[in-house]
Parts: sequence; C-alpha cells; structure tokens
Amino acid sequence: MADTITLDGASYTLRAMTADDKAAILAFAGSLPPHDLLFLRRDITKRKVVDAWIAQTEAGTFETVLAEEDGRIVGCAALYTDPLSWSPHVGEVRVLVATTARQHGLGRALIERCFRIALGKGIGKLTAQMTVDQKGAITVFEELGFRGEALLRDHVCGADGALHDIVILSCDVERATGQLEALGMAEQV
Repeated sequence: MADTITLDGASYTLRAMTADDKAAILAFAGSLPPHDLLFLRRDITKRKVVDAWIAQTEAGTFETVLAEEDGRIVGCAALYTDPLSWSPHVGEVRVLVATTARQHGLGRALIERCFRIALGKGIGKLTAQMTVDQKGAITVFEELGFRGEALLRDHVCGADGALHDIVILSCDVERATGQLEALGMAEQV
C-alpha cells in the first residue's frame, strides 16, 4: 500500500520495497555520499547485497519502506528483526535520505513509519546506529524518544582507510509512542 505525504511543499510516495526496485535501489545507493553508508552493516551499492536485502524483505526479516519523489527513490527506511535471536523483541531501524531531500522532515516521516510497523509487529525496543558526526539524524531520533546506549570507537573504516565512531541509540516503543501522544504528535506514528 502506498501513501502520499507532503513535506515543505514536496510530495513523496511511501511504499513497500519489492524485487522490482533493485535497479532503483542501486541507483539511489550510488547517489549517496559514501560517508552516509558507513553505519550500514553491508554495502548496499553492491548488487549481491541488494539481492540479499530484497530476499530478506520478502522473507519478513526486513520491513523496507521506500520514499519516492517524481518516480525516483529519495529515501528508505528498513526495520530489521531476527525472530531466531535472543532478542526477537528488538528491531533495528536503518534510514537513508538523499541529500536533495534532506531538511524537509522525510527522515522523521520514515522513522515514524518504522514506529508504526514496530507497533504492528509487537516489537518492544528499537535501535539505530550512525556515525557520531550525523548530528541532524541523531537529533531527529532523540526527538522521537531514542537515547544514547553506546559509543563504538573506530568501529567502521571508510574507503579512504579513515576510522569512524558509531553511536547506538535505542528506545522503548510503547514509552516513546506514549510520549509522542502526550505531545500531540502520535497521529503521525
């Protein structure tokens, strides 16, 4: 099911990813600054990685929402869960937004969509990770109820060999949803 949202005068279509999106996902990933991809566990600019992502989405391990503007992908959010792990109640949120679509609230809208999916799946806790210099993204996650859990120093290595720190944020889904409701913001979640 697709939804259209308008943010700062721009219309975006939010919809589930399908196997037909492979080429568009690769084009989107290739358009992002390499530094934006460092927090991901896998390099989504690689065809075999996108194949695996699509397969895991079809299997239900990932719930992936794409944001399109004028027919091209400008953002995505994936909610990863592992029902066979010791933490089946935990979901990991991964969000990417094209540089041209930033500062309009699209990242926030994608995170809020992940909250809805998490509530529907009975997930109790969400985590997110990013490099520490992604201040805007950290602020959006914190505004939605996430708090710092850990700092992993020199955890990822960029293509240039530079090491980067990763911050891990988390939130209790029900508590955060309750706080958003109290602030009158829950209708989006």
